[in-house]
Amino acid sequence: MYFSDHDAPRRLSFRLSRHLLSGVSLFLLISMTAAAAEQSVSFVNQVMPVLTKAGCNVGVCHAKAGGGQKGFQLSLLGFEPQEDFESLTKDGRSRRLFAGAPERSLLLLKGSGQVPHGGGVRLPVNSEGFALLRNWIQQGATFDVATVPKLVSFDVEPSRGTIQRGAEQQLKAIAKYSDGSIRDVTNMALYEANDKAMADVSERGLVKISDIVGNVAVMVRYQSRVSVYSASVPLGAPVENLPSSKNFVDELVFANLKSLGIPPSTLSDDATFLRRVTLDIGGRLPTDEEATAFLASKDEGRRDKVIDNLLQSPDYADFFANKWTALLKNRRDEPSDTTANFAFHAWVRDSFLANKPYDQFVREVLAATGTVIGNPPVAWYKRVKEPKEQIEDVAQLFLGVRMQCAQCHHHPFERWSQDDYYSLVAFFSQVGRKPSGTRGEDLIFHKRGIATATNIKSGVPLKPAALGDAIPEIAADADPRLKLADWMGGKTNPFFAKSLVNRYWKHFFVRGLIEPEDDIRDTNPPTNPALLEALEKHFIASGFDLKELVRVLTQSRAYQLSEVPNQHNIVDRQNYSRYYPRRLQAEVLLDAIDRLAGTQTDFANLPPGTRAVALPDNSYNASSQFLRVFGRPEAESVCECERVQSSSLAQSLHLLNAAELKAKLAAPTGRAERLAKEDKPAEAKVRELYLAAFSREPRPQELKTAIDYLNEPGTAANANYQDLIWALINTKEFLFNH
Repeated sequence: MYFSDHDAPRRLSFRLSRHLLSGVSLFLLISMTAAAAEQSVSFVNQVMPVLTKAGCNVGVCHAKAGGGQKGFQLSLLGFEPQEDFESLTKDGRSRRLFAGAPERSLLLLKGSGQVPHGGGVRLPVNSEGFALLRNWIQQGATFDVATVPKLVSFDVEPSRGTIQRGAEQQLKAIAKYSDGSIRDVTNMALYEANDKAMADVSERGLVKISDIVGNVAVMVRYQSRVSVYSASVPLGAPVENLPSSKNFVDELVFANLKSLGIPPSTLSDDATFLRRVTLDIGGRLPTDEEATAFLASKDEGRRDKVIDNLLQSPDYADFFANKWTALLKNRRDEPSDTTANFAFHAWVRDSFLANKPYDQFVREVLAATGTVIGNPPVAWYKRVKEPKEQIEDVAQLFLGVRMQCAQCHHHPFERWSQDDYYSLVAFFSQVGRKPSGTRGEDLIFHKRGIATATNIKSGVPLKPAALGDAIPEIAADADPRLKLADWMGGKTNPFFAKSLVNRYWKHFFVRGLIEPEDDIRDTNPPTNPALLEALEKHFIASGFDLKELVRVLTQSRAYQLSEVPNQHNIVDRQNYSRYYPRRLQAEVLLDAIDRLAGTQTDFANLPPGTRAVALPDNSYNASSQFLRVFGRPEAESVCECERVQSSSLAQSLHLLNAAELKAKLAAPTGRAERLAKEDKPAEAKVRELYLAAFSREPRPQELKTAIDYLNEPGTAANANYQDLIWALINTKEFLFNH
């Protein structure tokens, strides 16, 4: 008969076993002698992989990171074997292991489902894992001796390949140890595809490909090591008549499409390109005059000239300052924050207007000292006060590395440990602050002394060290943040430039080469590695020139492809065979509605006519229902995912009947009122509206439908123009950049 976790007889049997274990237990000596003929089971190399494979040490089960179910706690994914050994053999009065009858150990009874277990059956009685744990308990449930070989490398075979749609690929996981031995651990490894819609992976490493084409990766984990299998899934269609390449971006995008057999769409027409690039660089619609002149131009270089003009405009600085101040948490929580918010926003905007090199921009933020009046980047330290938060934001925003997990345990998807985490924290350990002459603002300064940070788990003080790289000794009077900035801006840094070009690629191409854009790691490979590497090298060679990067991206034929799919690329979402439409951001959409309606939205304490994309902080969201409904971020996170760009019922209702929108349409000085009063043909008025909304002429059927509606008897002319503008606003063509 078997007993549940809390039954007294079970506890008594464990107490009896423990009573026998005084010094070197005679019972254990007998058990170990009987098992001497068996191969010794390694706790680290065999027991821990079994527990990990069974899911015992994941967050929702017994991992400490998730609290540990029923008081049984293991380190996340087995990164701390010594702690797990103590938990298994000593915690809970040693009740989980029963040396006298290993099969009756609570660990096995629950894992096999022979007694109630919230996690279900994780180790069937006839499984290899069950037998291995039973043998380990029978052999004495000991920790590894010093001579047990250590895992030194882990690989998956094959590591790359081309696989057809609907096909399968069996992976093989190989572990290599310090004694030179090699083991096939395929059945004990963990597998996870980065795109589950493209590939399904069994527990034993069999990859099954769906009918979606592109590139997919499978992360394979064993103990603390990870490896990646990358596969190309071709469509195999003929790729002919490619657009001529403008630059290296096109060469690498089209080469990838050719290898996959995915024909790209044709180039977009001039109207579509003008609207797209003006929204993406300037955060606004083209003016009627800009659209008219561009569509009439015969200059072969007209597209390049539009890009250059936009990059030199204040609209570019406004739009990208809006993007970066949100990521840098320029948030107003109190009225006293106003000075810092305005100063920091102005500094960021001026930096983009002057095309300050990106590495210099980051250096001035990280190493800021003084007061916000004299040095506005100090405002970053107003919102990000603690060294832990500082390094987490810096790593995610500027390096594309998410370090939050490593504060408490080894990173589950990367090689970063707690020592790596606190070595980064040490860079900010000497940041001092004291009240300044400005209410609510601190003076930031560098405190002299040796920079260290203590690992809260080991208690060991750690000096500053970069991710995967050494930093020269830092003198007591030197600011460690400057050394961090030096490393980040170095030409060999594997994260800094890569993170930025991937972020900007997503801005212009809707999907990053790595997704999410701030999660760069070996286990999350790019869809086009050669392209990402080329962009990174180009950005570094340009001296971290942001405008040059924007120019290269937007001048490419890949960026200028039509959003209209062909019969082959309609399902492609990762290879850039066409432009992927996306909804306009909240601020951009509000400005676009104002431009089309001929109105303006006034914001408190800002000059009349200030665009929504030029707002200095998040405080204006509270007074604008439109900005809230359409997802303008509150600047609480360095993740761009805080911005909501998905559709919702509230958005649809707002566009249909919000009082704010009705007021704009009926404004006495608005476009509808002006068109109703103007003495010119209705055809010309409709053409004006289409140029303002879509940067194109109306199609014949659109023109006829609009004129017929405007000429309907019995309704006021201004009301008809209001209805027509309202209808244009509610089209997908208006609401999306395409």
